[in-house]
Amino acid sequence: MYRDTKDAGIRPAPAGRDGGNGVAGPGEAPAAAPQGGSFGGGKTVAIAGLGLIGGSLALALKANTACTVVGIDRDEGTQAAALAAGAVDTAGTEGLADADILILALPPSAAAPFLREHGGALKKGALVTDVCGVKRAVVAACEPLCRERGLVFLGGHPMAGKETSGFASADAGLFRGASYILTPTEDTPETAVRTMRELAAAVGCARVTLATPEEHDRMIAFTSQLPHVLAGAYVKSPCCPRHAGFSAGSYRDVSRVAAVDEKLWTQLFRLNADDLCQEIDTLIENLRTCRDAIAAKDPAQLESVLRESRLRKESVTP
Repeated sequence: MYRDTKDAGIRPAPAGRDGGNGVAGPGEAPAAAPQGGSFGGGKTVAIAGLGLIGGSLALALKANTACTVVGIDRDEGTQAAALAAGAVDTAGTEGLADADILILALPPSAAAPFLREHGGALKKGALVTDVCGVKRAVVAACEPLCRERGLVFLGGHPMAGKETSGFASADAGLFRGASYILTPTEDTPETAVRTMRELAAAVGCARVTLATPEEHDRMIAFTSQLPHVLAGAYVKSPCCPRHAGFSAGSYRDVSRVAAVDEKLWTQLFRLNADDLCQEIDTLIENLRTCRDAIAAKDPAQLESVLRESRLRKESVTP
């Protein structure tokens, strides 16, 4: 059992991806096998939610493993599109009875309700995981439900994404080189972590990061959520509509993640409000320091502020 993830061979994490935003988390362990690895072998993986992440997982599993993939989506057109694309072998909740693994590729608010409604269809001992961008709330809601039904829950978060969403944007190569965060608790069997390491390697992830749900949310507030807040605030400048002809890489890089699904990101921000507000407060303080140095027009003061930022960036392992 994982009583403390710091006992699980953790070492400092290199950078990962969340739509290109940041590092993966406070601890990292290498993926269990090279791409494709030993994962598959008669396993059936059900994926609830065939949007960008769920659809990409389905495509990657079909491309790189011998798994049978069951696709579930509330939109029948999406299920049909996944079948037509060869991303799934079968579609619909009827396939849950055969699933060895259920991946909840759903918004945080939909994960536990899906388990309440359909968890009884899963066989005892099945592994349930999720892909949500917050972990404390999801683990707290889903782990007890799984325990009651004789299932195993292990929180997960693949650090990959795009600005576009939906199955039409799904990509079998989305996870190539990415980090996959797992958040085992004291109730998590080692076999569950091993299975998810193998799955992560099979879909192309370069590393598996282990963290507590609390550590995950604290780091994700900085690496993923704060950049979205910053981008959203940045494009609200009155200059933004007139940027054409005046912008290049800097504008593109800072503004890119302002294009969000506001319903999903409202959930993510609300469920991680404490950690995210702490990061916003830090950012405001740093912006004020920079603004004051600029307003003072003091070269030494301004150079000191900029030098400190440069040295901090250069000291961080890519």
